[in-house]
Order: sequence, then C-alpha cells, then structure tokens
Amino acid sequence: MKRFLLPTLIASTTLAAGTVLIPPFDPAERLPGGETTVFETGRNAFALPAANLDDRQLRDFTVGNAFFRGNWVEAPASTAARDGLGPHFIARSCGACHGEDGRGAPPAFENGLQAEQPVALLFRLSIPGNSPRGGPRPEPRYGEQFNNNAISGVQPEGQVRIRYEEIDGYFADGERYTLLKPHYMLSDLAYGPLHPQTMISPRIAPQMTGLGLLEAIRESDILANARAQAAAGGSVRGKPNRVWDAFQQRLVIGRFGWKANTGSIAHQTAAAFNGDIGITSPHFPNEDCRPTQTDCRKAPRGGKPEIGHRLLDQVILYSRTQAVPAMRQPDNPQVRRGRELFHAAQCATCHTPRYVTGEFKALPQLGKQTIYPYTDLLLHDMGEGLADNRPDHLARGRDWKTPPLWGLGLVPVVNGHTRYLHDGRARNLLEAVLWHGGEAEPAKQQVLKLSKQDRENLVQFLQSL
Repeated sequence: MKRFLLPTLIASTTLAAGTVLIPPFDPAERLPGGETTVFETGRNAFALPAANLDDRQLRDFTVGNAFFRGNWVEAPASTAARDGLGPHFIARSCGACHGEDGRGAPPAFENGLQAEQPVALLFRLSIPGNSPRGGPRPEPRYGEQFNNNAISGVQPEGQVRIRYEEIDGYFADGERYTLLKPHYMLSDLAYGPLHPQTMISPRIAPQMTGLGLLEAIRESDILANARAQAAAGGSVRGKPNRVWDAFQQRLVIGRFGWKANTGSIAHQTAAAFNGDIGITSPHFPNEDCRPTQTDCRKAPRGGKPEIGHRLLDQVILYSRTQAVPAMRQPDNPQVRRGRELFHAAQCATCHTPRYVTGEFKALPQLGKQTIYPYTDLLLHDMGEGLADNRPDHLARGRDWKTPPLWGLGLVPVVNGHTRYLHDGRARNLLEAVLWHGGEAEPAKQQVLKLSKQDRENLVQFLQSL
C-alpha cells in the first residue's frame, strides 16, 4: 500500500489537542471507486453497475439484479426458478433488506410503540464455545440466526421486541445531545426457551456499494494497517478477523459483515440466501432446521439446491460490481474544513482513506484501482456502549469492524432515512460519531470539543463521501 501521508506535502490544523499535520486533498479522491466510479446522486446512486464492465458482465449484472430484488415463493410453485422460500426466513428477497441496494433501518415506531417486525435488522444467536471451524456455537433450539417469519404450516421462531432508552450528553460548548440505546427481547418463542447463556447480536443490512473493490484490497495492506497501528503506540490497535470461507475451503481474513465474520462476497451471498431467505445452494445445501423444529424439517423444498451455480454466480457478480458514487462537493470550503477535522481527530487511523487494489482474477476491472473506501477492515474495541458481548471468530464482544464510509451521504436520498451503526441506533452521522468509545474514545473526545460550526463541517465532509 502506498502511504497516504507525504511529509513534504502536508498542511496543519489546530484542535484543542494541539497542531496536527493534515495530508493534502488528492484529486483522485473525487473518484473514490477509481475507474469503476459512477456519477449518480439520486435514488439509484447505489444500484448502478461499475462503469468499466464489459457487455457480457453487464448482462450477468442484469440477471443478478433480478434475482437479488425479486421475491422468492414457497415450494411447490409454478415459478420453479424462484421457489424454495424458507421454511424459516427473515426476508423474501435480498432487496427487502438492502432496499434500492442501500442501507436498512430498524422497525418504525408509532406513538412510542414498535409498529412492525424487523426485516433489515437481523439477530445472530450463539452460546459460549466455538463451532468446529472456529465460529460461534449456535443456540441449540434456534440455530445461528433468529427467524421471525415462516412459510404456511411452519411456526415463525418468535417475535423481536425493541425498546429505546434516551441517554443525555453535552458538548464542551454546553449544547445538549441525546442518544438512543436499544434494548432487545425475543418473545413468543415457538420451540421452547432459549439456552440460558444465549448471546444476541443485532446486525443491520449495510449498503452494497463497492464490495468487490473491498475484496480486491490486498491482504498484505490489511495486515500493514494492523502493524502500523500497533507501532504507533496509541489507543488504536486493530486486528484482522480470521474466518472460514466455504468457497475457498480455508481460513481467510474477514472483510465483510459488521464483525468481519465473512471473507468473500461469494460466501456472504450464499450464506445470506441460506440464513435470511432459506434458499439452499451448492455450498450451503441445508436449511438450519434444528432437531426440535419438526415442522421446519418436514416442510417442502424447492429443489436440491434451490439456486444453482450459474444463477448464484450472477448474483455474486451483481453484489461485487455495484458502483461507488463520485464524491460530492469536494471543493466546498465546509467539506474541506470537515476533512481537516476528520484527520486532526485521528479518525483516519481506523477509517483508512486510500488503497490501490491488487490483481483480482474474478473481475480484472476491479484490480489496480486507486480507491477511497475509508476503512482499515480491522476489528477494534469500540467500548461498552456498543458492545453486544457476543464473540464471532476472533472478534470479541466489544469489537466491531471499521465500516467503509463511501456513499454515506447518499443514504437519505436512496433509503429515506439517516439510521447508522450496526443496529441503526444512531439517528444521524453525528450521533454515530458520539457512540464511539474504546479505542476511538480519544477521537470522540476531540469531536465533543469542536464548536457547533466545526461539528457541522465534520458532518458535511462525511456527507460528501
């Protein structure tokens, strides 16, 4: 990885902590996805194919798009290509969680009451111990994931109840802010009580942009991020997750998922079909029906497997090649000032701006691209406030992967909401910053000391990405 800080070209800015050196703005950042970047700022901003795909790849992208967005139905059905939903499931399609290929949100509340069951917010389950391949040990009655929906003749596993607690805080200038702390409960359990040591982890569906470019980042660059942070001697000490990949049949560095618990788009796609919709595929040939779930085990199937190699490959290509939108207003003085503040508060230590992707045989157009995803793809202790207290491979209960920031500012346009973080608890970008703790506590303390104008400048920068 080329180092981003160039000592002969740096500027400086002053925060409460003192003068901090700031790297200059690189004009290449206007195209954060390199040659794959698209120029769309409307509702389709996350849904366009990478700009450099060839005609054959564009045809596969179109087919993949159809199977990503279209609903699956119960078997047997006249539409043999799309039957096999469930028996248990959370959503009827990938697009139900990733609306417009964007970010999901927690359930709506009306008059203080939860108005619906979550769809884009799923709940991972496990008990202490590890699976044979080092992952979490599934909850005995309900498995790895809580399914709050089911086909006819099969009971949903239960219902999810959410309650929010308001937490007060103050900026250094005296302005008050509030954060929403969620509390989760699983109720109406169809197959008996949960194991007394059950651990629950909520995960919101993130936007789909630039996933293939993240996959094309060289493993050596991710490991270099960890070494650089350890050598710096500060509070930030990220580490890679190591996870089993069903397609490569080996342990790999985790890159995807809120705890970096998945190492490839292929594994992520097939696992989500299986866990979220109940669709089997060559690498995930069985639904997760537990021994006590007799109705689930006896339910009709849509084939063996329910999605074959060719169609699955087209959805994988689709997921790899959704383009990154261009940066907006990079020359706006507020954006420039916000960028200075972002670097000065050391946010870029974890939200690593720049990479040059390596060779990528599956899609050569994604290789050798200069990209600006703003992530180190490492796990960090984010403090007790964000902890789910559920280990996931090498991720501990307070660890979360640094999420990429590209496209953040377009979430309101694409999805009509501003809910951020792993469970959508943050109601805007500044709240997301204020939930940072653990290794990121010093950065948050810098933000708390900013003036109101500089807080707005920082958000303006994040919205430009």
